[in-house]
Amino acid sequence: MANEDQSIKTNSQREMARILEASDRTNPRVTSIAQSIGCAIIEGRLQPGDDLNTVDLSKQFQTSRTPVKEALLLLEKEGLVTIPPYRRPFVTQVSLEEVREIYQVRANLLMLTAELIVNTASDEAIASLRAFLPPLREMAAAHDVDGAFWASVAFRTREAEICGNRQVKRILDSLGLRTLQLRHLSMKLGQTHAEQRLRDRERLVSAYEERDVSLAVALTRTMVKRSLAIIEQSEHVRLKKDESQVALISPVQHTPS
Repeated sequence: MANEDQSIKTNSQREMARILEASDRTNPRVTSIAQSIGCAIIEGRLQPGDDLNTVDLSKQFQTSRTPVKEALLLLEKEGLVTIPPYRRPFVTQVSLEEVREIYQVRANLLMLTAELIVNTASDEAIASLRAFLPPLREMAAAHDVDGAFWASVAFRTREAEICGNRQVKRILDSLGLRTLQLRHLSMKLGQTHAEQRLRDRERLVSAYEERDVSLAVALTRTMVKRSLAIIEQSEHVRLKKDESQVALISPVQHTPS
């Protein structure tokens, strides 16, 4: 179990660092704090609307308030934190309209990625994707939502790396941490779809190996659309009483890993 926990931590730290380093390369301490807070938001331990008290956070990270404030500014650029004037920062709430827009962009980028992999990736590069499948299945069997999520993120990152188009990878990366937050929420809400997700991921790797463009693109479209549908149909998406905007509310109850 310790090795599994360390693997999850490594995957999450690696992905968080990869995205944040594109925004901030000057202060490793700031980046480290942003990683910790960002991961807590992505995994739902910090909820949309939660206050982010810089005094409490500075005590938690045993530092002054300055690097904490800089870390929150970094996360604000990534869309995870809102810093209003003269008020305490808080975890950003996201509208359903924005969720749909993000998923529309992501679906088309991933469909293009799938097409590029089939047409241009080497056999060795495609074979490397199959190594991600056993950990995904093991973590799903253990009902380890966080572990399965970060393993899935690593799979998608590898797809972007082998598709042969640096601009596609750059644009996917630019969607950043907000996308990770939504993907984790969808996986947590859609645990009844875990087996279907695994089968689709296995079929996707087989489609790559067989150089089947149509199947690879169709599977990718289906997987992204299902992820969005889980959020849309969830009881945690509701109309805000004081606004016409539809707001995304993360689950209050956390799923045990």
